[in-house]
Formats: sequence, structure tokens, C-alpha cells
Amino acid sequence: MDLRILQEEREFQILSKYGTKSRETKGRTKSEKQCDIRTEFQRDRDRILHCKAFRRLKHKTQVFISPEGDHYRTRLTHTLEVAQIARTISRALGLNEDLTEAISLAHDLGHTPFGHAGEAILHEVCPMGFKHYEQSIRVVEILEHDGKGLNLTWEVKDGIQNHPTKGKPNTLEGKVVQLADKIAYINHDIDDAIRGGVLGEQELPESCVEIIGTTSGQRINTMIRDVVLSSLHKPTICMSERVKNAMITLRQYMFDHVYVGSRAKEQEQKAQHIIVQLYEYFIKNPHLLQGEFQHMIQAQKEPIEQIVCDYIAGMTDRYAINIFCKIYLPTSWNIY
Repeated sequence: MDLRILQEEREFQILSKYGTKSRETKGRTKSEKQCDIRTEFQRDRDRILHCKAFRRLKHKTQVFISPEGDHYRTRLTHTLEVAQIARTISRALGLNEDLTEAISLAHDLGHTPFGHAGEAILHEVCPMGFKHYEQSIRVVEILEHDGKGLNLTWEVKDGIQNHPTKGKPNTLEGKVVQLADKIAYINHDIDDAIRGGVLGEQELPESCVEIIGTTSGQRINTMIRDVVLSSLHKPTICMSERVKNAMITLRQYMFDHVYVGSRAKEQEQKAQHIIVQLYEYFIKNPHLLQGEFQHMIQAQKEPIEQIVCDYIAGMTDRYAINIFCKIYLPTSWNIY
């Protein structure tokens, strides 16, 4: 019995007419024999979950660089919260939960060490520029699996590529992730900022709090419910103007008081200095790059600047710091 076929048939019975059906995928760049148990989107989710880039997210900055406490979010916990919110919305709307989860888990695979500070400085020093969502595509197409990539379906890659605000996902599942990303980071960043003493609970805009709630749980619940009720039986994913405007105002408040110029960002210049120094060092010494990056150099299919950028973008915060220290800080000399 082919269990995959049964699952595919079940999707046509239980999913909304707007949900993306696994059987109707546009497929993979390289054709593969299908699994007899899992649908194509389930296979993608599993490949992402087991890849090295996903594991490295646990030591990459969300907002607070190398925080001392264990309760601050990392890029991995952010990803898991996005996936939970996105799955809830997709399930309520009758969309494909497997596709939604796969996009969610992969959307930040290309993020640099030190969060958006790392992304900004790599964009500045690399001749080809740098955007984390474009790097996420490079991770799943080229860098993972020893240069073979993960060979994901078109729909998952489309959702990854288009998850930023300016993106235009071609599936409703991709649009769900796009909104879930904002719902997640606005709320967990508020939580972390309050924990870190950067914000006080009473400092949030009163007009926003009145609409979407005073606690993280209330705000997330309000936003999720609003997305579901506003999008139900529609070929789009949207929010009511009232809640959408409150979310936009709250997001701008976070940029003004946390993301730019706050105590949470005091270490950014140091972090960016580390990345610049590592970039310049490995441009001059490409023979010191590790593993698959040496194979990329020997293949000579891409400029050295791109390969060094790939190498640094894949680092965790602590790995970047350790490599920097080994290169630029003296160690004790011992004759024994």
C-alpha cells in the first residue's frame, strides 16, 4: 500500500480549495523517486530539520548578541515560534500545514552570525551584496549536503525567497509564513527586551496595547485570530485594518526603541568588526577555508568573494568569535 497516495488524496478532501496540494507541486530541480510514505512537502520539511544549517541556528543571534541568560531567543527558537504560529493559521484556514512548516523551518537558514548586524556588514563588504533570504536559497540549493543542496520543491523555495515584507509568495502557505514571521519576532523581541531591561512593560504604545493586548500571549492570540477570520474562504492572507495598523505601529516602535540605538545593540560594532576582519583575512588566505569550501574554490565556478561570504554567513556567533580570537589574539607560549 502506498501511504503517500492516500495522504495526497486526503488533502483534496480536507484542504481548502486555496490550499496547495502536494500532488500538484511544480516539483524539484532534480527529479527523484517519490517516497511511499511521505508527501513531497513532508520530505522537504524533514530534509530541512536534519540539515546542518538548521542546527547552527541555535547559536545565532536573534536580537541580543551572545546573551548570558538561557531564556533569550536565538535564531532557532525564533524559527520554531514562526513555525508554530504559521501552522496554527494554516490549519485553521485549511491550507497545507506540511508546506507551511517546511517554509517556516527554512526561512532563516541563510542568516549570518550576529543577526541583522552581521547581514548588514556582509552586504556592505561583499561586492555581490548580501541578503539573508537569498542566502537561505543558496544554502538549500548549493551549500548543504556537501554542495549537492537539499533539492527542495519549487513551492518551498518560493516561500523562503519571498518571506520578507517586500516579497510576493506564490502560495497562500508562503503568505502565512510571511505574516507569522512578523507576529513572532515583534512579540518575542518585546519579551526579550523587557527581560533585558531595555523596555518596560508600561512603555509600549497604549493605542496598540488596547487593540492587541497587554501580554505576549494576548497579542499573539489576537493577531492569529485576526488573520484567520480576515482570510477565511478568501484567496489571500490578510489582517483587518485595525489590527494591521496596530501591528505596524508596534513594529515601528520596536525599530525606534530596540532594533536601532538601544542597549540591546551596544555590541553590534564589535560584532561587525569581527566579520569584516574575518572576511578580509580569508580573502587573502582562501587556502585556510574548511571542508566543502575548498572544493568550491577548486571548482572555480564562483568568485572567491562569494565563497568567503558563504563561509562566514554559515558561522554561529561563538564560532566566529573563536576563529577571530585564534587569528588575531596571541596565545600563551609553552616550551613543554
